[in-house]
Amino acid sequence: MLTERFSDETLYQALLDRDAGYDGFAYVCVTSTRIFCRFTCPARKPRRENCRFRTTIAECLNEGFRPCKRCTPMLRYGAGDPVVTTLLEALEADPGTRWSQERLISLGHDPSTVRRAFKRRFGMSFLDLARQRRLGQAVTSLEAGSPVIEAQLDAGFDSGSGFRNAINQLIGTSPMGVKNQSLLKADWLDTPIGPMLAVTCGNALHLLEFADRPALPAGLKRLQARLRSGIPMGRTSVTEQLQAELAAYFKGTLSAFSIRIGDHGTPFERSVWSRLQEIPAGTSQSYSAIAQDLQRPTAVRAVARANGANQIAIIIPCHRVIGADGSLTGYGGGLWRKQWLLRHEQRSFTSPC
Repeated sequence: MLTERFSDETLYQALLDRDAGYDGFAYVCVTSTRIFCRFTCPARKPRRENCRFRTTIAECLNEGFRPCKRCTPMLRYGAGDPVVTTLLEALEADPGTRWSQERLISLGHDPSTVRRAFKRRFGMSFLDLARQRRLGQAVTSLEAGSPVIEAQLDAGFDSGSGFRNAINQLIGTSPMGVKNQSLLKADWLDTPIGPMLAVTCGNALHLLEFADRPALPAGLKRLQARLRSGIPMGRTSVTEQLQAELAAYFKGTLSAFSIRIGDHGTPFERSVWSRLQEIPAGTSQSYSAIAQDLQRPTAVRAVARANGANQIAIIIPCHRVIGADGSLTGYGGGLWRKQWLLRHEQRSFTSPC
């Protein structure tokens, strides 16, 4: 059965066998290296006592494990898969559709194949994702003042108690309480260097992170606690603007973003982030230079910490900050992405000598 929970011994043997049939159903977290891998990873297999098995990428990240650089579980979890693309397009065209295995079969899809593809990419099945999408629609209806019973039926719940429990789990309040909240919405955006998660409200962008950044789960929790708001799946007008601006940026036709950013961080962090946005695309600056510009020449480490605390990648361009010796230094999205972004901006937004 798809919902069967395999024993750790069975999973460890599948890991030794590099059994591709378990890809998307479980991941191995290696306590000695603090990384997590797919079962087909070509690296040398860890000792049994160093293995912890988890069923989703989210669980691995929440427990502090980093994605393996050899099998890249975050970057190979479905990007470009035509089945995923087709179903996501269908879901976005009509988020209120009540999907079922029978409907998938009628469209020519194998439910187990669909489940594995979506588990690899999102850590949940397509049917779960569709259900969450309907809940997001229900939340929007409740915010707009629709009766609870109407939102409940639109979301596909025959039971009022089931609907209340689902809303509580999703956003931490009752359906009636939704009407008094200004909710955030989360959605996935594909980019040439990997999928990103965007969190927006109707007025501003609050988070934009690469899906495989280890700090993403903790960042989402902090954002939810700070704004006292749940984060259901969904899009806002800000999401649409962000998608359009990012597409133009990666195409090389937009070097400065106009999207409004939510007011987060300490006053010092905001001053650093504001300064980052003043660095022209195609150029870079050191931490010490930014500290000098802020008239805080001894605050180089504080500048570096503020840079690392930025949760809005690319738009607040922390990738444009390098070491005083010209080295790339750290980057939450991975040094390869930092190098890619800098080269992309140099090619697209600077004139040849």
